[in-house]
Amino acid sequence: MKKLTIILLFMGVAASVSAQNDTIKNWKITGNASLNVNQNYYSNWAAGGESNFGVIGKYTMNADYTKQKNSWHNWLDLGLGYSIIGKADPTKTDDKIEFISTYRRQLSKKIFFTVLGSFKSQFANGYDYAVDSSTRISHFMAPAYIDFGPGIQWKPAKFFSLNFSPVNARWIIVNDQRLADNGSFGLTPAVVDSAGNIISHAKKSRSQFGARLLLTLKYDIAKNVNLATKLDLFSDYLHNPQNIVVDWQVLIGMKVNDWLNVSISTQLLYDNDVMITDKNGNIGPRVQFKQLLMVGMGYKF
Repeated sequence: MKKLTIILLFMGVAASVSAQNDTIKNWKITGNASLNVNQNYYSNWAAGGESNFGVIGKYTMNADYTKQKNSWHNWLDLGLGYSIIGKADPTKTDDKIEFISTYRRQLSKKIFFTVLGSFKSQFANGYDYAVDSSTRISHFMAPAYIDFGPGIQWKPAKFFSLNFSPVNARWIIVNDQRLADNGSFGLTPAVVDSAGNIISHAKKSRSQFGARLLLTLKYDIAKNVNLATKLDLFSDYLHNPQNIVVDWQVLIGMKVNDWLNVSISTQLLYDNDVMITDKNGNIGPRVQFKQLLMVGMGYKF
């Protein structure tokens, strides 16, 4: 829970700094910080049930610089949440670090030359709680994804953009030797002998070169109801280019009043190189899906 405290502190400091600097010439800084809490309590409840408590902290920020035909757009999305059921240990329910930075040079009214870079990772250790809650299967920088590449952006309206990078470099980092040796997150596993002893450790990173398509949409579908979606597709020219890596995120936000909000978010992931074990013990690539419904306090600046 210490890491949740850290992110909530960071959210407050970042919001304060952003609010102080939003008047800097050529810069426009906006963002949103929210704290979402859910709680149930049972005592001598004949129908059964177990007390639980959950909290999720969210922080998003846009920092955009524009001068004539040149612009620099930065988007930061952070999230961390835990849930406690009964007397069990805290269970992680959300964990996200995502940063996208884009330089743009206007070529025409709707077309821009871009150089886009992005970073994705998480804050805390991750576990497969249904199998083993003591052996971590992920943590900060394990994995991490770094992308960088020039491209062309088509922006026909303020609420929609499509960026295509035909020459995109990607690095997958797994800063954990045990996970890297297991071949987690698409890395080449360690070389072992017939008894399973490691002869040569795996590298902790893997580089890829391919094409990337990034589609974003943010639209008010009704009064105080906003739809935001981001579709990120990547194809590796050097290794099975037909296997497209998919990251599709959707967020529907509903503003009740100045401080209370309701949001529904989903994320769909598919990576043919990421192996997942199902409930029957079968190992292979799987469609990953996450959904969150949150009601909480929010601060927008």
